[in-house]
Amino acid sequence: MIRRAGAVLIFASLSATSLPAAAPDLPEILVTPRNAVPACVTPGRLMAFLKMRNDELAPRYDSIATQYMRFGELLGVRWDFAFYQMIVETGALSYWRGSRHGDVRPDQNNFAGLGATGGGERGESFKDIETGVRAHIEHILLYAGRPVADPVADRTRKVRDWGLLTSWQKAMQRPITFADLATRWAPGNRSYGHMLQTVAERFQADVCGAPDPRPGLMQEARRLIGKVADTAAPRSPGEELAHRAMEQAKAEGTDKRSSLGVQPPPAVVPPSPPYKVLNPPTPEVKQPLIEAPKTDAKAGTTHKAGSDDKLGPRTALAAAAAAKAKGLAEAVAPPAASQKCRVWTASYGGQKSVIIRSMDGQVVNITVLDVNAGSETREAEAFIAAYAKNGTIAGEYASQAQALDRAFELCPEG
Repeated sequence: MIRRAGAVLIFASLSATSLPAAAPDLPEILVTPRNAVPACVTPGRLMAFLKMRNDELAPRYDSIATQYMRFGELLGVRWDFAFYQMIVETGALSYWRGSRHGDVRPDQNNFAGLGATGGGERGESFKDIETGVRAHIEHILLYAGRPVADPVADRTRKVRDWGLLTSWQKAMQRPITFADLATRWAPGNRSYGHMLQTVAERFQADVCGAPDPRPGLMQEARRLIGKVADTAAPRSPGEELAHRAMEQAKAEGTDKRSSLGVQPPPAVVPPSPPYKVLNPPTPEVKQPLIEAPKTDAKAGTTHKAGSDDKLGPRTALAAAAAAKAKGLAEAVAPPAASQKCRVWTASYGGQKSVIIRSMDGQVVNITVLDVNAGSETREAEAFIAAYAKNGTIAGEYASQAQALDRAFELCPEG
């Protein structure tokens, strides 16, 4: 992004003269098992840290950290560093630059200076804190090289459509970090990455070891993550993620596995949920979901149910229950030969996995979703409601490995 000249940068000790010459050591933008948000980072501690830097923090920002956790986990972005960047960009939400206001004003809910390119240009405005945080996280996601199908910010849309980051990202040939982002976000400002690093180090030193003063904010963030998106609301998080997954498959033209998140949200957050069967492609899919061995009591032989030998209702239910207990409750057929398929991964942080099958035109999308024991149905249904309309659960498994094996049996090309 083109950095605005009026950005609000605070902390006199962060001046360029006090910064080390070495490149800042900043993490990758995208969350992965080896690049997770540290356990000590909670919305409660982040708010305590923010108030240490701005003791006149406006009450309306009282739980802004919950929104950073919410959308960070939703989109698979390191939301702790997004929050640190917000502190640098807004002067800890004071919006002061030295002895004067920066170009961006508090009522804009613009926490990253999106569209504020200097010379008094104030940039974009967002209707509320929630939308402003989402716009910030989406813009960071774009820097990481992930598509954003229907971004909140006009600036994000322009950067995407104009391909301003394409050649830079291709030259990386590795995961993009916040240090990389700093060089493009604030071109010409060699201290920007060090500012992010210093804020992160101060959080670790000042707050990380202390008890969480407001654990309820973590619970609220998880509730928001799991809340089913209102289908009447424009650009709901669920719709955006579903579109993003589909657009990525189309743009790349190859089968990819994608992790939409790794934190343990409760319900609708598609950081990495399971697959559902959305609209079977052909009527022939409407066959018994489970074919189990049937024993002939008289002959003592075992054979599979077929077109001329159908299971009775009780036998079918018993077979389904037994198969589910083994993690093999199959409810899906492989794609037809004429159909393409994609395999995706998503996670709510649990050890069990569910397969969901969905359709996007002629493309079958098979998602392996990690779910929490005891919440399998709730989390799967929440994901379907938000991101896979009319979908169905295709199978439950004891582990992701088992689910992935089955997913690639259904979709070898994925």
